[in-house]
Amino acid sequence: MQDRMVVAVCAVCVAAGFATGFWLAAMPENEIDQEVIYQVSTIDALLQGSCEGTMTFGEVKKHGDFGIATFDSLDGEMIALGGDFYQIKADGQVVAVTDDMTTPFGSVTFFSQDCTFPIRYAANFSDFSRQAEAFLPSRNHMYAIQIRGEFPYVKARSIPRQETPNARLVDAAANQSIFEFHETRGTVVGFWTPDLVGGLNVPGFHLHYITEDRSAGGHILDFVLENATVEMDVTSRFTVVLPTEGSFTEVDLSGDLSHELAVAEKGNA
Repeated sequence: MQDRMVVAVCAVCVAAGFATGFWLAAMPENEIDQEVIYQVSTIDALLQGSCEGTMTFGEVKKHGDFGIATFDSLDGEMIALGGDFYQIKADGQVVAVTDDMTTPFGSVTFFSQDCTFPIRYAANFSDFSRQAEAFLPSRNHMYAIQIRGEFPYVKARSIPRQETPNARLVDAAANQSIFEFHETRGTVVGFWTPDLVGGLNVPGFHLHYITEDRSAGGHILDFVLENATVEMDVTSRFTVVLPTEGSFTEVDLSGDLSHELAVAEKGNA
């Protein structure tokens, strides 16, 4: 029997304790859409301390083999590539993510390269962003980004597990662990997000790094690129899954938190 097609535009659905707020897709029922960025919660909720894990990584893995996230109580940085999910802890240890671990915020997709572009040299994150954004087909879409190769310098961080309930991200980041890598091989994984979804995700590039031997990495604060090829997956669909329980239901998401985001993401006071 032919699968029944399900089309829902800006629908709100409640299932397994989550509300799906954006679903711009048409596909067979019970089939996973592989051309969508699937996101748990919002960056503004995380900034305000809604950091308890609300979705298991067992569920997250159903919606993507590539992406970035954090963990319950901000316990480290997550990076996924090729279906392998890793937790980079504040002590620098890298461990495999188990299905029962949970996340308060993260984004995944099934990475499928649509195009590539070269970056001959970028002196820092800002220089990379300026050059890379010139290659984007549109500044109104979302893109999954992957860079593999040699990295002259990477400055990364991981935030330790927060023992205080509802710790604001900017305060937690003040006690982050900093890792600096010189002349390593590895992979950068992340997304470019347009300003139109500010408050939902991080506008611009949000990138994590892991070394080729999977022994170190973290959330990228700064880096240097030489003779790099950036792989890009152009993605026009975006699903946001909002928790229906816990601190998310109480936080005030009406304000402008862009300054706190800049401090938490890049240390820009």
